[in-house]
Amino acid sequence: MNHKTIEYIRQCEREIGRALEQVDAVALANQERVLEAFWQHRISQTDLLGSTGYGLSDDGRDKFEAAFADVFGAQGALVRPQIVSGTHALTLGMFGVLRPGDEVLFATGSPYDTLHGVVGLRSEKGSLAEWGIRAKIVDLSADGEIDVEAILRHLGEHTKLVMFQRSRGYGDRKALSIEALGSAFSEIKAKAPHALIGVDNCYGEFVEAQEPSHVGADLVMGSLIKNPGAGIAPTGGYIAGSSEVIEQVAARLVAPGTGAEYGPTGPYLQLFYQALFLAPHVVAQAVKASILFAQALQGLGYRVSPGPTEPRSDLILSVELGSPDKLLAFCRAVQRAAPIDAHVRPEADAMAGYADAVVMAAGTFIQGASLELSADAPMRPPYTAYVQGGLTYEHAVIALGKILEQLAPELTGMDRPIQVICQET
Repeated sequence: MNHKTIEYIRQCEREIGRALEQVDAVALANQERVLEAFWQHRISQTDLLGSTGYGLSDDGRDKFEAAFADVFGAQGALVRPQIVSGTHALTLGMFGVLRPGDEVLFATGSPYDTLHGVVGLRSEKGSLAEWGIRAKIVDLSADGEIDVEAILRHLGEHTKLVMFQRSRGYGDRKALSIEALGSAFSEIKAKAPHALIGVDNCYGEFVEAQEPSHVGADLVMGSLIKNPGAGIAPTGGYIAGSSEVIEQVAARLVAPGTGAEYGPTGPYLQLFYQALFLAPHVVAQAVKASILFAQALQGLGYRVSPGPTEPRSDLILSVELGSPDKLLAFCRAVQRAAPIDAHVRPEADAMAGYADAVVMAAGTFIQGASLELSADAPMRPPYTAYVQGGLTYEHAVIALGKILEQLAPELTGMDRPIQVICQET
């Protein structure tokens, strides 16, 4: 980076100093909660060994899941390498608790693209719709808040599960805070005590000092190649929640009658333990990166959300770039800053589960690990990039320098237009 670029970034850092301090305070609270769970369950060296075959009598796994549940404010948890993604975790949770004739109500608008086939919004084999389970959608209010009044109007005797998506996903709305979620949960439970509350927690873990289970969620689901995996868990996902719900989901994960007793952890258990320990710090690094990106790109005139001083409830920063050329240039800059596959040029292409072509910049150690610094976007107006992650703040600073080379050539001394830069190999 040249002197002008470094000075611009340093000026941005001075302007967000207070916001970065607040991130550190959240990380400290979360780190203390994780350590207290480890101490409570007396985690020992032998608990890190893992198991093979059926995974019977895997005390290390059982203690890890108990500690994970405590950290998330839940009665129980399933944290398994057999759960391969956040979508898989959500699917397990929904199939675990829903039965034919039940209804699932999505309380935060249309769910993330990859769930459309799961719930029957798009025709796919094996969907909930094939089992006679109906999906209903309630949009957020015009200002992006949870529309509790509309949710209460749509609750019925067959509404078994009310689902909330904490993160913005590929949407133009803010992430939902724990405070806002807790308030909505209370009102729903008061009117429909028979209904379960579920949360897609992807991208949100450890961003705030509490998790959705702390404020009343019955099941909370996510991926270990996002926040709770700290960039070192190579696979896996989790479901945390009430004891009864976890028992139901365990029967779906393995088989009725065996449930959570089965499930080998192989070589992963030590990595899972270490990831949970590191997650509060690594997530804080990613949140700081998001705040810096927001300050720097907003300063260049781009519309970002959330803004640099807005509270965070997930990792994702949306950057509205306005044209396909700028969007591709942005993602390619992120790729060029990656530790892995920095020489690879991202192209937009069709991707399973998505309606539009998607461009992804992800030079990650773990495939698809969006806690690592990455950027992706559907190729549709207004051509918004969704940036997430950053295992270290320093990596984010270097990546920002490369982005500025693309978007602000007058700042970095480069004089080539974006259209030409995009054609480089």
